[in-house]
Amino acid sequence: MGNYRFILSGGGTGGHIYPAIAIADELKRRHPDAEFLFVGAEDRMEMEKVPQAGYEIEGLWIAGLQRKLTFKNMLFPFKLISSLLKAGKIIKKFRPDAVIGTGGFASGPTLRVASGRGIPCVLQEQNSYAGITNKLLKDKVAKICVAYDHMDAFFPKDKLVKTGNPVRGDLVENFKDKSEALYHFRLDSHKSTLLILGGSLGARRINQLIADNLGLFKALDIQLVWQCGKLYIEEYRKYESDTVKVLDFVNRMDYAYAAADIIISRAGAGSVSELCIVGKPVLFIPSPNVAEDHQTKNAQALMAENAALMIRENSLEAQFETVFNDLHENKRKQKELGTNIKKLALPNATADIVDEVLKLIK
Repeated sequence: MGNYRFILSGGGTGGHIYPAIAIADELKRRHPDAEFLFVGAEDRMEMEKVPQAGYEIEGLWIAGLQRKLTFKNMLFPFKLISSLLKAGKIIKKFRPDAVIGTGGFASGPTLRVASGRGIPCVLQEQNSYAGITNKLLKDKVAKICVAYDHMDAFFPKDKLVKTGNPVRGDLVENFKDKSEALYHFRLDSHKSTLLILGGSLGARRINQLIADNLGLFKALDIQLVWQCGKLYIEEYRKYESDTVKVLDFVNRMDYAYAAADIIISRAGAGSVSELCIVGKPVLFIPSPNVAEDHQTKNAQALMAENAALMIRENSLEAQFETVFNDLHENKRKQKELGTNIKKLALPNATADIVDEVLKLIK
């Protein structure tokens, strides 16, 4: 048997790309001679992020269906046929031993073709509510790795393995000392610290909320590490002060998590999985602009376990001040949320997914 060859496919958002990279890294750690190829969507962020992580990528001409009738939707059948043909060529040339799909439209044609040729395929579904592409592929693949219970509502029960979502290795391996983390951000060790995470691009509604409540945070003597995103840094940089650190992107997430007493975050699957490992009290403000409103469903799954709080965007005006005040004042509640969210952590997810892939090849 020569070297193993793996194709990983997924993308469109960081939520599909980073898990694929984490899985590739773990496969490479175990099989340093293995060869890897990523397949993504031609004009999406994977075309930049995957090469940065040191892997080759091929792009397909594919995009999702828009909700309404548009010119793009009329192109969809052509894009799909073009992508299936290109995926066929890629698979024929690369001859993978296994194909791993992490969701997003590009993984559809790739896994469809691979499974049709008898190549073992594994899906990784990050959310508590399955994505369209993964639901379409459910009968074609050998195993489906999930992060939540009750996923047999979407997938055949006998294919499911609850592994959790891959998270960045540095988070699992080394938690930073809180005083070191506060020093890194030049913050005061006597004040309580709020960390605000709006995702890599930022979240307009969360940024507006924080700006509107700077007076409240000051009155409560809270300091902020505020990741506003690269789309918004020019607009919000003016709020920077000794107690308000405004960043477009957090390069040291380990320090950010260690410094935080309370966290306000979007509820993307990757963020949720990381926050479970971190084990701090979280207030989720899910993005309402994502497919099937899955961020709200992710947050609700944690609320059901008394492991986090959630406010929908359209209720922020009415609820934020009261909910935040209550959480800040109630140390017992903070501890309870932190303890409960940590119980849901699945820190060995990447290794468990790779075990499943390698079992199929063997």
